[in-house]
Amino acid sequence: MTDYSAPLGAPIWMDLMSSDPAGAAEFYRSIFGWEVEGPPREEFGGYQNFMLHGHRVAGLSPFMEGAGAPADIWSVYLHTADAEATAAAAGEAGGTAIVPPMAVGDEGTMLVVADTAGAAIGFWQPNAHTGFAEWGVHGAPYWFDCLSKDYAASLAFYPPVTGARLEEVGSGGDANAQGPDFYSQVFNGDLSYSGIMNASTMLPPEAPSFWQMYVTVDDVAATVEKVTSLGGSVLMPADETPYGTLASLKDPYGAVFNLGHPPAGM
Repeated sequence: MTDYSAPLGAPIWMDLMSSDPAGAAEFYRSIFGWEVEGPPREEFGGYQNFMLHGHRVAGLSPFMEGAGAPADIWSVYLHTADAEATAAAAGEAGGTAIVPPMAVGDEGTMLVVADTAGAAIGFWQPNAHTGFAEWGVHGAPYWFDCLSKDYAASLAFYPPVTGARLEEVGSGGDANAQGPDFYSQVFNGDLSYSGIMNASTMLPPEAPSFWQMYVTVDDVAATVEKVTSLGGSVLMPADETPYGTLASLKDPYGAVFNLGHPPAGM
Protein backbone atom coordinates (compact mmCIF):
# COMPACT_ATOMS: atom_id res chain seq x y z
CA MET A 1 0.00 0.00 0.00
CA THR A 2 1.19 3.53 -0.86
CA ASP A 3 -0.37 5.87 1.70
CA TYR A 4 -1.71 9.14 0.37
CA SER A 5 -3.07 12.23 2.06
CA ALA A 6 -3.84 15.02 -0.40
CA PRO A 7 -1.80 18.20 0.03
CA LEU A 8 -3.77 21.42 -0.33
CA GLY A 9 -4.60 21.99 -4.00
CA ALA A 10 -3.90 18.37 -5.00
CA PRO A 11 -6.45 15.79 -6.13
CA ILE A 12 -8.40 14.46 -3.15
CA TRP A 13 -11.38 12.69 -4.70
CA MET A 14 -12.98 11.43 -7.90
CA ASP A 15 -16.51 10.29 -8.55
CA LEU A 16 -18.70 8.84 -11.24
CA MET A 17 -22.20 9.97 -12.17
CA SER A 18 -23.74 6.92 -13.86
CA SER A 19 -26.95 6.13 -15.69
CA ASP A 20 -26.69 2.60 -14.24
CA PRO A 21 -25.04 2.69 -10.81
CA ALA A 22 -25.58 -1.02 -10.13
CA GLY A 23 -24.07 -2.00 -13.48
CA ALA A 24 -21.19 0.44 -13.03
CA ALA A 25 -20.48 -0.92 -9.55
CA GLU A 26 -20.14 -4.45 -10.92
CA PHE A 27 -17.99 -3.27 -13.85
CA TYR A 28 -15.46 -1.37 -11.71
CA ARG A 29 -15.40 -4.16 -9.12
CA SER A 30 -14.40 -6.55 -11.90
CA ILE A 31 -11.54 -4.44 -13.26
CA PHE A 32 -10.20 -2.62 -10.18
CA GLY A 33 -11.41 -4.74 -7.28
CA TRP A 34 -13.52 -1.89 -5.92
CA GLU A 35 -16.32 -2.78 -3.52
CA VAL A 36 -19.29 -0.57 -2.72
CA GLU A 37 -19.51 0.73 0.85
CA GLY A 38 -23.02 0.09 2.12
CA PRO A 39 -26.37 0.90 0.49
CA PRO A 40 -27.01 4.15 -1.39
CA ARG A 41 -27.17 7.20 0.88
CA GLU A 42 -30.62 8.53 0.10
CA GLU A 43 -29.97 11.70 2.10
CA PHE A 44 -27.13 12.36 -0.38
CA GLY A 45 -29.12 11.57 -3.52
CA GLY A 46 -28.22 7.86 -3.60
CA TYR A 47 -24.47 8.51 -3.40
CA GLN A 48 -22.15 5.58 -2.58
CA ASN A 49 -18.43 5.17 -2.03
CA PHE A 50 -16.18 2.65 -3.72
CA MET A 51 -13.72 0.95 -1.36
CA LEU A 52 -10.21 -0.38 -1.97
CA HIS A 53 -8.34 -2.26 0.77
CA GLY A 54 -10.87 -1.00 3.28
CA HIS A 55 -10.45 2.67 2.32
CA ARG A 56 -12.63 4.94 0.24
CA VAL A 57 -11.22 5.40 -3.25
CA ALA A 58 -13.97 6.95 -5.42
CA GLY A 59 -17.62 7.90 -5.44
CA LEU A 60 -20.65 6.68 -7.36
CA SER A 61 -23.80 8.69 -7.95
CA PRO A 62 -26.93 8.03 -10.00
CA PHE A 63 -27.54 10.46 -12.85
CA MET A 64 -29.47 13.47 -11.64
CA GLU A 65 -31.60 15.50 -14.03
CA GLY A 66 -30.61 19.13 -13.95
CA ALA A 67 -27.13 18.42 -12.66
CA GLY A 68 -25.64 20.20 -15.66
CA ALA A 69 -23.41 17.24 -16.56
CA PRO A 70 -23.66 14.31 -18.97
CA ALA A 71 -25.29 11.13 -17.68
CA ASP A 72 -22.03 9.17 -17.48
CA ILE A 73 -19.00 11.17 -16.45
CA TRP A 74 -16.08 11.07 -14.01
CA SER A 75 -15.36 14.23 -11.99
CA VAL A 76 -12.19 15.31 -10.19
CA TYR A 77 -11.95 17.22 -6.88
CA LEU A 78 -9.00 19.16 -5.47
CA HIS A 79 -8.28 19.63 -1.76
CA THR A 80 -9.29 22.94 -0.23
CA ALA A 81 -9.17 23.96 3.42
CA ASP A 82 -11.82 26.64 2.87
CA ALA A 83 -14.41 26.17 0.13
CA GLU A 84 -15.77 29.70 0.53
CA ALA A 85 -12.30 31.22 0.11
CA THR A 86 -11.59 28.99 -2.88
CA ALA A 87 -14.87 30.02 -4.50
CA ALA A 88 -13.90 33.66 -4.05
CA ALA A 89 -10.39 33.05 -5.45
CA ALA A 90 -11.84 31.18 -8.44
CA GLY A 91 -14.17 34.08 -9.17
CA GLU A 92 -11.34 36.60 -8.93
CA ALA A 93 -9.32 34.46 -11.35
CA GLY A 94 -12.17 34.46 -13.88
CA GLY A 95 -13.85 31.17 -13.01
CA THR A 96 -17.59 30.63 -12.70
CA ALA A 97 -19.38 28.77 -9.90
CA ILE A 98 -21.36 25.71 -11.06
CA VAL A 99 -22.16 24.42 -7.56
CA PRO A 100 -21.45 27.00 -4.82
CA PRO A 101 -20.00 25.75 -1.53
CA MET A 102 -22.40 23.13 -0.19
CA ALA A 103 -22.10 21.17 3.06
CA VAL A 104 -22.58 17.42 2.59
CA GLY A 105 -23.73 16.38 6.06
CA ASP A 106 -20.68 16.00 8.28
CA GLU A 107 -18.65 14.53 5.40
CA GLY A 108 -17.28 17.83 4.12
CA THR A 109 -18.05 20.76 1.83
CA MET A 110 -18.20 20.55 -1.96
CA LEU A 111 -17.61 23.25 -4.55
CA VAL A 112 -17.63 22.96 -8.36
CA VAL A 113 -16.42 25.70 -10.68
CA ALA A 114 -15.75 26.16 -14.37
CA ASP A 115 -12.18 27.34 -14.86
CA THR A 116 -11.25 30.03 -17.38
CA ALA A 117 -10.85 27.42 -20.14
CA GLY A 118 -14.32 26.00 -19.42
CA ALA A 119 -13.24 22.82 -17.60
CA ALA A 120 -15.39 21.79 -14.64
CA ILE A 121 -13.30 21.12 -11.55
CA GLY A 122 -14.50 20.22 -8.08
CA PHE A 123 -13.04 21.17 -4.72
CA TRP A 124 -13.52 19.23 -1.49
CA GLN A 125 -13.10 20.60 2.02
CA PRO A 126 -12.86 17.38 4.05
CA ASN A 127 -14.39 16.69 7.40
CA ALA A 128 -15.36 13.07 8.16
CA HIS A 129 -14.73 12.15 4.50
CA THR A 130 -11.00 12.64 3.88
CA GLY A 131 -10.79 11.46 0.27
CA PHE A 132 -8.82 8.57 -1.17
CA ALA A 133 -5.96 7.17 0.90
CA GLU A 134 -3.81 5.21 -1.58
CA TRP A 135 -1.84 6.11 -4.68
CA GLY A 136 -0.03 4.09 -7.33
CA VAL A 137 -1.21 0.56 -6.50
CA HIS A 138 -3.69 -1.49 -8.52
CA GLY A 139 -7.08 0.20 -8.31
CA ALA A 140 -5.77 3.46 -6.79
CA PRO A 141 -5.19 6.77 -8.60
CA TYR A 142 -2.21 7.02 -10.93
CA TRP A 143 -2.48 10.60 -12.26
CA PHE A 144 -4.91 13.42 -13.06
CA ASP A 145 -4.83 16.07 -15.77
CA CYS A 146 -6.76 18.86 -17.39
CA LEU A 147 -7.14 18.81 -21.17
CA SER A 148 -7.40 22.52 -21.88
CA LYS A 149 -8.59 24.25 -25.05
CA ASP A 150 -7.06 27.48 -23.70
CA TYR A 151 -3.73 26.45 -22.26
CA ALA A 152 -2.60 29.93 -21.27
CA ALA A 153 -5.87 30.58 -19.43
CA SER A 154 -5.57 27.32 -17.50
CA LEU A 155 -1.96 28.04 -16.53
CA ALA A 156 -3.03 31.45 -15.21
CA PHE A 157 -6.03 30.09 -13.29
CA TYR A 158 -4.78 27.29 -11.06
CA PRO A 159 -1.80 28.80 -9.18
CA PRO A 160 -3.74 31.64 -7.51
CA VAL A 161 -6.76 29.41 -6.83
CA THR A 162 -4.94 26.36 -5.45
CA GLY A 163 -1.49 27.62 -4.45
CA ALA A 164 0.11 25.22 -6.93
CA ARG A 165 3.39 25.70 -8.75
CA LEU A 166 3.59 24.86 -12.46
CA GLU A 167 6.55 23.36 -14.29
CA GLU A 168 6.40 23.08 -18.05
CA VAL A 169 7.79 19.79 -19.35
CA GLY A 170 7.09 20.21 -23.06
CA SER A 171 6.35 17.14 -25.08
CA GLY A 172 8.05 14.69 -22.72
CA GLY A 173 9.63 12.99 -25.72
CA ASP A 174 6.32 12.42 -27.49
CA ALA A 175 6.92 12.96 -31.20
CA ASN A 176 3.20 13.61 -31.75
CA ALA A 177 3.05 16.39 -29.16
CA GLN A 178 2.49 20.01 -30.08
CA GLY A 179 5.75 21.63 -29.11
CA PRO A 180 7.40 23.08 -26.01
CA ASP A 181 4.14 24.52 -24.62
CA PHE A 182 2.35 21.19 -24.64
CA TYR A 183 2.20 20.10 -21.00
CA SER A 184 2.79 21.48 -17.51
CA GLN A 185 3.03 19.53 -14.28
CA VAL A 186 1.14 20.92 -11.31
CA PHE A 187 3.20 20.79 -8.12
CA ASN A 188 1.60 20.85 -4.67
CA GLY A 189 4.59 21.29 -2.41
CA ASP A 190 7.52 19.17 -3.60
CA LEU A 191 5.47 16.63 -5.55
CA SER A 192 3.22 16.62 -8.59
CA TYR A 193 0.00 14.64 -8.85
CA SER A 194 -1.56 16.25 -11.91
CA GLY A 195 -0.90 18.22 -15.07
CA ILE A 196 -2.37 20.59 -17.64
CA MET A 197 -2.28 19.63 -21.32
CA ASN A 198 -2.59 21.96 -24.30
CA ALA A 199 -5.48 20.21 -26.05
CA SER A 200 -6.47 23.11 -28.32
CA THR A 201 -5.94 21.09 -31.51
CA MET A 202 -6.66 17.66 -30.03
CA LEU A 203 -10.30 18.03 -29.05
CA PRO A 204 -13.16 18.46 -31.53
CA PRO A 205 -14.75 21.93 -31.69
CA GLU A 206 -17.84 20.84 -29.78
CA ALA A 207 -15.88 19.23 -26.91
CA PRO A 208 -15.18 21.35 -23.81
CA SER A 209 -11.99 21.41 -21.78
CA PHE A 210 -12.13 18.77 -19.06
CA TRP A 211 -10.32 17.05 -16.20
CA GLN A 212 -9.65 13.33 -16.32
CA MET A 213 -8.32 10.63 -14.05
CA TYR A 214 -5.99 7.65 -14.47
CA VAL A 215 -6.22 4.52 -12.33
CA THR A 216 -3.19 2.31 -11.65
CA VAL A 217 -3.36 -1.27 -12.91
CA ASP A 218 -0.81 -4.08 -12.78
CA ASP A 219 -1.15 -4.85 -16.51
CA VAL A 220 -2.63 -2.21 -18.83
CA ALA A 221 -3.02 -4.44 -21.91
CA ALA A 222 -4.72 -7.21 -19.94
CA THR A 223 -7.05 -4.70 -18.30
CA VAL A 224 -7.98 -3.23 -21.69
CA GLU A 225 -8.94 -6.72 -22.86
CA LYS A 226 -11.03 -7.24 -19.74
CA VAL A 227 -12.79 -3.91 -20.23
CA THR A 228 -13.82 -4.84 -23.76
CA SER A 229 -14.97 -8.29 -22.63
CA LEU A 230 -17.25 -6.57 -20.10
CA GLY A 231 -18.81 -4.28 -22.70
CA GLY A 232 -16.50 -1.28 -22.48
CA SER A 233 -14.77 0.31 -25.47
CA VAL A 234 -11.25 1.48 -26.29
CA LEU A 235 -10.38 5.07 -27.13
CA MET A 236 -6.60 4.52 -26.95
CA PRO A 237 -5.06 1.05 -26.55
CA ALA A 238 -2.13 0.39 -24.23
CA ASP A 239 0.64 2.81 -25.22
CA GLU A 240 4.14 2.93 -23.73
CA THR A 241 5.14 6.53 -23.01
CA PRO A 242 7.92 8.20 -20.97
CA TYR A 243 5.35 8.45 -18.17
CA GLY A 244 4.33 4.82 -18.16
CA THR A 245 1.95 2.59 -20.09
CA LEU A 246 -1.34 4.42 -20.58
CA ALA A 247 -4.73 3.62 -22.11
CA SER A 248 -8.02 5.47 -22.49
CA LEU A 249 -11.37 3.66 -22.33
CA LYS A 250 -15.11 4.01 -21.89
CA ASP A 251 -17.13 1.94 -19.46
CA PRO A 252 -20.22 0.14 -20.85
CA TYR A 253 -22.35 3.24 -20.20
CA GLY A 254 -20.06 5.78 -21.86
CA ALA A 255 -17.99 7.24 -19.01
CA VAL A 256 -14.37 7.89 -20.04
CA PHE A 257 -11.56 6.75 -17.74
CA ASN A 258 -7.84 6.05 -18.13
CA LEU A 259 -5.34 3.45 -17.00
CA GLY A 260 -1.71 3.82 -16.03
CA HIS A 261 1.25 1.63 -15.09
CA PRO A 262 4.67 3.05 -14.13
CA PRO A 263 7.60 2.92 -16.55
CA ALA A 264 10.02 0.04 -16.23
CA GLY A 265 12.33 0.45 -13.28
CA MET A 266 9.98 2.56 -11.21
